[in-house]
Amino acid sequence: MATSAHPALPAGSEAERRRWRGLQALVSRAISIDPRETELAVRGFAPCSAEVRAALEEHGRSFVHGFNSSTRARDEDELEASLEAVAAPERGFAFEGAAMGLALLDLVLPRRRLRFAAFVRGPAVPHVYMAHVGAGWALARLRRRPSRRLGLDPLLRWLAFDGYGFHEAFFHPQRAVREGRRPRRLRGYELRVFDQGLGRALWFVETADPNRIAATVDSFAPERRADVWSGVGLAATYAGAIDEDGLKRLAELARPFRAHLAQGAAFAAKARLRAGNPVPHVERACAVLCAAGAEAAAAVTDRALASAAGSYERWRAEIRAAFGAA
Repeated sequence: MATSAHPALPAGSEAERRRWRGLQALVSRAISIDPRETELAVRGFAPCSAEVRAALEEHGRSFVHGFNSSTRARDEDELEASLEAVAAPERGFAFEGAAMGLALLDLVLPRRRLRFAAFVRGPAVPHVYMAHVGAGWALARLRRRPSRRLGLDPLLRWLAFDGYGFHEAFFHPQRAVREGRRPRRLRGYELRVFDQGLGRALWFVETADPNRIAATVDSFAPERRADVWSGVGLAATYAGAIDEDGLKRLAELARPFRAHLAQGAAFAAKARLRAGNPVPHVERACAVLCAAGAEAAAAVTDRALASAAGSYERWRAEIRAAFGAA
């Protein structure tokens, strides 16, 4: 992928470009994320085995690598090379972090050519779902609603609210999880997708422990639990960290919401397969949560999307209906 300039750099004289680089470097230092911020002990998350901690913290480090790379890279080639250097199983997390960084730059250093939009049309095409989630992290960090400036996809823009929910639960678990508070700036269906993202974050907050996760989901108002469980299914499949017995226990505890759990798992399988980074734990999770292989679960999302008429909720509902019938 050959490009002439990083999307953060405007056209103009060399002096203008140097000034812009200096400004970007200043902002990059101000918003950079210390990798230690994603360590489970630092976040105060529940205790867990060394194996689970290692798996979850590796995801966090990959995300931070992507974020910091996106704000520091001198051009698109440098950013893409940095992301592609991440091991394939972790690359989706890195692209999610990079999308957050580029969206933040778009919102605090606006210019004509949008960084995030160029990213999702370029190197992030295989990771387009994760990229839209990453944009939601940026919105949450700045306490903003989605902006036309970001150029979000009309359907996938809903994933930004998922990212919003993950960010709030991950960085503010007392407020978002223990107290069950949601941002007042969100409304209507936005809050339901927020809860899906919150459910994904529970996988980290409760360190992939099915019993703790179920107890936490039960602490939310009854009308929120289905969406939270869909996020749990997505994280259990995409992020992994537990064995087949743990997945079976998760499915048992989510019994009234098994179709929602399966819908989240299918989303994860589709995201992994689209990006070309399937891993064994995705196949294992789909077998338990969807009673299907990863490719078959992902195919359900494709068929549902074809009949969803551009509606994100109808897409989710069609997937749930397919697994509910099965």
